[in-house]
Amino acid sequence: MSATEVRLQERCFNWAELSSAEQTQLLQRPTQRVSSELNATVASIITAVRTEGDAAVVRYTQQFDCADLTELRYTRERIEAQLTKLDARTKSAIDTAYSTIQKFHAAQQPQNICLETAPGIECQLRYTPMSAVGLYIPGGTAVLPSTALMLGVPAQLAGCPRVVLVSPPNQQGELAPALLYAAQKCGITEIYRCGGAQAIAALAYGTETIAKVNKIFGPGNSFVTAAKQAVSQDAAGAAIDMPAGPSELMVIADADANPAYVAADLLSQAEHGADSQVVLLTDSAAQLTAVQQQLELQLAQLSRASTAAQALSNSALIQVRDLAEAVAISQAYAPEHLSVQTADAEQLAEQLTNAGSLFIGAFTPESGGDYATGTNHVLPTYGFADTVSSLGLLDFYRRYTSQKATREGLAGLADAIVALAEAEGLDAHARAVTVRLQESNS
Repeated sequence: MSATEVRLQERCFNWAELSSAEQTQLLQRPTQRVSSELNATVASIITAVRTEGDAAVVRYTQQFDCADLTELRYTRERIEAQLTKLDARTKSAIDTAYSTIQKFHAAQQPQNICLETAPGIECQLRYTPMSAVGLYIPGGTAVLPSTALMLGVPAQLAGCPRVVLVSPPNQQGELAPALLYAAQKCGITEIYRCGGAQAIAALAYGTETIAKVNKIFGPGNSFVTAAKQAVSQDAAGAAIDMPAGPSELMVIADADANPAYVAADLLSQAEHGADSQVVLLTDSAAQLTAVQQQLELQLAQLSRASTAAQALSNSALIQVRDLAEAVAISQAYAPEHLSVQTADAEQLAEQLTNAGSLFIGAFTPESGGDYATGTNHVLPTYGFADTVSSLGLLDFYRRYTSQKATREGLAGLADAIVALAEAEGLDAHARAVTVRLQESNS
C-alpha cells in the first residue's frame, strides 16, 4: 500500500459516526487555523507600505518574487516584447474565453430607474462605474490569465476610467505573455509587478508610483485575503469585492456518478495550492472507495502532484446517510464551487443556494467555469457564499439615488414627513419642509 493511499484512507469518514465537534472540525478551512499569526504579519506589511511607499513594495517583491527587481511599473516596451512570445494556441484560447465571458457579463448591464413615487415626486436610481479599480492577479506557482479576463472584462464593460493590474513577477522580473495578452484584450495598460499583501496595501493607500484605487478585486492566498479585509475596514483604505481566498470545491455524488470525473474535479482544485480544500459527499460507500482509488491513480499523473497531495491532507471524502443530508452539509459549509453529479442533478441543485457557483451534471467540470463557460470564477470562499455573491458586472458600479420634488409634490407629502420628524424629535427636519411651504405661500 502506497503512502498516498494510506493518507487518502485517513481522509475517509462516515458522517454519522462523527460527533458534532468532529464534524465541525472536519470541515474547518485550513487557513483559519493560523489566522492570528497571519493577520499580524499582514498588518506589519501594510504598515511598512503606508510608511515607506515604493521602497517597501520593492523590498517585499525582491524578497518573495524577484531579487533584482527595482521598478514596479511594467513598461509598454516590455509588455510588447512579452506579447511576441505568445503562441497561437494560447492566444486563440484567450480569445474564445474573452468572447464567452464578455457575452455573459454584457447581459448584466444595469438599468437606471426613474419613477414618480407620488404626484410631483420623482425618484431615480442611477449607476456609475467605479472611477479607479485595482485588479489583483495571483502569480507564484501558477500563471492565471483567466483571472485577468474575469476581472478585466467587467471593468471594461462598466467603463471604469482607470483600471490597474498588479501581479507578482517571476524570478526574472517578468509577467507571463498570456496574462499580458488577456490584459490587452481588456484594454488594461497600467500594470505593476508586485503581489501579496504589499500589492494590496499599495492599491489601497497609494505609493509614489501606484496611485490609490477605490476598490480592489481579485482572489489570492490567505495573505492577500487578510490584507483585503484589513484595508476594507479602514476608512482611508479601499473597498473590496469579497473575501476570495484559497480555492475550495465540494462534490455531491451518488452511486451512479463516474468516479473518474469526480476525482478529476477534486484534483483540479487541489492543485491550486497546498491550502486549498476539496470535499466529497456521497451516499454510496462503493462510490467513496472508487473515488479514493481514482484520486491515487490520477494524482500520480499530475505535474503539481505534490501541491495537490498537500491540499488533500486538508480535505475529506465523506459518506452521508442520503442526499438530503448532503444538501444540509453543503448548505452549512457554503462552498466556493459546488459540483452536483447525481441522477437528479438539476432538481437537487434547486435546493443548493449557498454556493459561489454551481456545476450541474456529469459533463460540467469545474474547470469549465474557471476558464471559458462565461460565468465569473472570482467567488466567495471561507463559507462566505451564504451571504456574499459571485463577482459580476454590478460590482464594478456604484449605485446612488436622486429625488426631485415640485412644490405641489412636497405639499402632498408634508404631513407625513413632518409627523415622522416630530415623532423622532427632530424639529429641524420638520422645519426644512414647513419653511418652504410657508415661504411659498407668502
